[in-house]
Amino acid sequence: MKVMVGILGFALCICCLSKANAAGEESWKLGMQAYSFNRFTFFEAVDKNKALEMKYIECYPGQTLSKEKPGVKMDHNMSSADRKLALQKLQDSGVKLMNYGVVGLPNNEAECRKVFDFAKEMGIETIVSEPPEDAFDLIDRLCEEYKINVAIHNHPKPSHYWNPDTVLKVCKGHSKRIGACADTGHWMRSGVDPLEAIKKLGAAKRIISFHFKDLNEFGNPGAHDVPWGTGKGQVRAILTELDRQKFKGVFSIEYEHNWLNSMPEISKCVAFFRKTAAELSDVKFKRVFKKNLSNAIMEAGSWAFDADGVLSPTPKGHGTIWTEDRYGNFILELDFKVPEKGNSGVFIRGADLKNWIHTTIEIQIHATTDGAKHGQCGAVYDCLSPSKDATKKPGEWNHYIITCLDNKIYINLNGEDIIDMDLNLWTEAGKNPDPPVAAGTRNKFRYAYKDMAREGHIGFQYHGNMIWFRNLKIKSLD
Repeated sequence: MKVMVGILGFALCICCLSKANAAGEESWKLGMQAYSFNRFTFFEAVDKNKALEMKYIECYPGQTLSKEKPGVKMDHNMSSADRKLALQKLQDSGVKLMNYGVVGLPNNEAECRKVFDFAKEMGIETIVSEPPEDAFDLIDRLCEEYKINVAIHNHPKPSHYWNPDTVLKVCKGHSKRIGACADTGHWMRSGVDPLEAIKKLGAAKRIISFHFKDLNEFGNPGAHDVPWGTGKGQVRAILTELDRQKFKGVFSIEYEHNWLNSMPEISKCVAFFRKTAAELSDVKFKRVFKKNLSNAIMEAGSWAFDADGVLSPTPKGHGTIWTEDRYGNFILELDFKVPEKGNSGVFIRGADLKNWIHTTIEIQIHATTDGAKHGQCGAVYDCLSPSKDATKKPGEWNHYIITCLDNKIYINLNGEDIIDMDLNLWTEAGKNPDPPVAAGTRNKFRYAYKDMAREGHIGFQYHGNMIWFRNLKIKSLD
């Protein structure tokens, strides 16, 4: 899978988040359900979607179109002129309208055609609805005629479709274009285990899209949304199951809490999804260096692999060893070992090797944790300290997992998550953000991290004493 979206504020990103196979075929699409911003206009919702760096959105009937058009609602009753305005706004913003709902689809062909005609004109792929059971023969026919999906949504008890068994019942014998819009949060409110519901619907291949949520409580109708991965919704397990099912479709973030100031929480949902999708990626890891180091940039003979596959500087070694290849978004795994008082580092995104000190990010390797501020082992050097000490004793092997996804850097040391960094917060050269992010300290860099290149070489530092690396492997996510 490929992951291709940043979090809040990175303008160079291509504004989407997806899961793709090794051939690059997109299969997971993450976007907003505009209902998350129902205190705002549809145009404002599109702007917020863009600010979150997602290129997909789902609209719902009844949202005010724009401040300039306060009497116009975003729905299938819009005039042709207003539809064109909405399409122009979407095009200018680089956002695609994927889904529409929850909207009624009665057993009335004329009324249903209004919705399908609107969907066709707006480029919508899926209509989200809770139709009466007697409407499904009609809906089946229209789905095939228009080549548009209908996804059955589940509001909580006592709504008709709160139980996934009911969704399966009405889908039976009908077009594969008819399936579920799985609302994981509403299942939780109804006391339905979302993971088991997804297994059941997935086995029948009846999941089309999601209103994706994580809630603070299970089985409580009054439970509210929380950033994904922090609640009771088994979000990671659900994504793992969907990866196993080879699900392809849209995840609409529907965040129904903290209505007027939800962007920071939603950005955490995007980050969680993106990091999990990267970890589930079916892109294969490859060796960072060939055994003969023919794909390395270094002083001749300064580094070498031994018979056990351990990379270290030679007796005449000096200088950093760099990858010939350049990487932007990636997962890098490696083992490292340092002696007493040892000091080294992993450099990432080295855009200019002639000026690497100020154009790369260093992930610190150190034998102790009492070094300079933001200089401990696991720190992003001179910028951000690790959240905990996860190092092993000098002379023991440590394991790094370094994940870079546009403006986000995650570091795991020996199984502990120690860094969750948003480069976009480093807006000034030579200065770390105000507390509590990095204590408002100065740093040595002539460029703000926000403005530094998001792609470049990876380097392994020789700092005057021994350092050993092994099991270096990388998964490119670009």
